Amino acid sequence: MKATLLIIALCCACPALLQGAARPRVRIDTSYGPFVVELEPDLAPVTVANFLRYVHEGYYTDTIFHRVIAGFMVQGGGMLKDLTEKPAHEPIVNEAQAAFQGGSRNVRGAIAMARTDNPDSATSQFFINVADNPSLDPGGASGAAGYCAFGRVVSGQAVLDQIEKVHTVWFHGIPNVPEYPVRIKRAEQLAEE
Repeated sequence: MKATLLIIALCCACPALLQGAARPRVRIDTSYGPFVVELEPDLAPVTVANFLRYVHEGYYTDTIFHRVIAGFMVQGGGMLKDLTEKPAHEPIVNEAQAAFQGGSRNVRGAIAMARTDNPDSATSQFFINVADNPSLDPGGASGAAGYCAFGRVVSGQAVLDQIEKVHTVWFHGIPNVPEYPVRIKRAEQLAEE
């Protein structure tokens, strides 16, 4: 019931987020340069609406990629450079199974929602796969729920390849934190062509 109400609230509060946008594109400007992701609202409508809500609110401005694991993924979108977590909206339902059945996979360049061990805990944080990670798909090593891949990088993969190679350290008991912050300067939805 809670998930259904969230879907209704997202669609009512942000109807323009999905209207007429078969595959919305979002440009994410980082301290290493920009990259563009193309989203899949047909496969993960709640996840895409949630991500675009944060984009339109300017939420990602001055957040960081706080977790970088070479050969795996780069994660960001919820923490500031001192590793304080920004307040986020309520978690969304995990659409990984439906997206997977529609053909979406955690492959190199796929954007997916980060979450805790609770499958329905994703809020603002996302990650970009820098390698094929079938263990993150539903039924993989991550458990039956999987991580919802809801789009892919269509431009700027080289930027993510650079970020993947940054030196990481333990910071306040947290592993894989870039020694020097990798900042998300801003994220914006691109106009349709």
